[in-house]
Amino acid sequence: MVEAAIQISAPIERVAPDTIRLERTLDAPVEKVWRYLTEAELRQQWFMGGTDATLGGEFDLKVDHDRLSDDANVPYPESYASFEGTVWTEKVLRFEPPRLLETTFQSGKNGTVTYELFSEGGKTRLVVTHSGIESPSGFQDFGGGWNSHMAVLQERLAGRSVRDFWALHAQSREAVKRALEG
Repeated sequence: MVEAAIQISAPIERVAPDTIRLERTLDAPVEKVWRYLTEAELRQQWFMGGTDATLGGEFDLKVDHDRLSDDANVPYPESYASFEGTVWTEKVLRFEPPRLLETTFQSGKNGTVTYELFSEGGKTRLVVTHSGIESPSGFQDFGGGWNSHMAVLQERLAGRSVRDFWALHAQSREAVKRALEG
């Protein structure tokens, strides 16, 4: 696997007082991206594992970010260490393969996430909208998290590695802060 030369940008916008939206164009067809959203074994490579998301069901998201770094023994930052191993049970609210998935987030405590997939000439434009954010850590944390996870997805689909997820996350968090303040 080729190492990622990830450019951190923050294609993010705040579209409502409690809502952020991010977009990425991914080098894979919508059917493949759909699988990376719904199948736990693939989802754990860029976001969180747990169980598969299915029509009308519940599924688990397990925080296991050790799997996101290709370098060995990349430690969790102190501010995120308490989340390691956490499992949230999410509800599937909308399931329209392979174009739309909407779920709760953090067992519904931090709103909902809608994933929209658009086919664009063999590639996929993925739009992630996170609404109902209630966390005191705010949009910088959620935006930085989504931005870095989407960058990992982009790299994995392109066959590239991500050496240190947490370094990527820190850069992403700062880029999102600048984008949302600007």
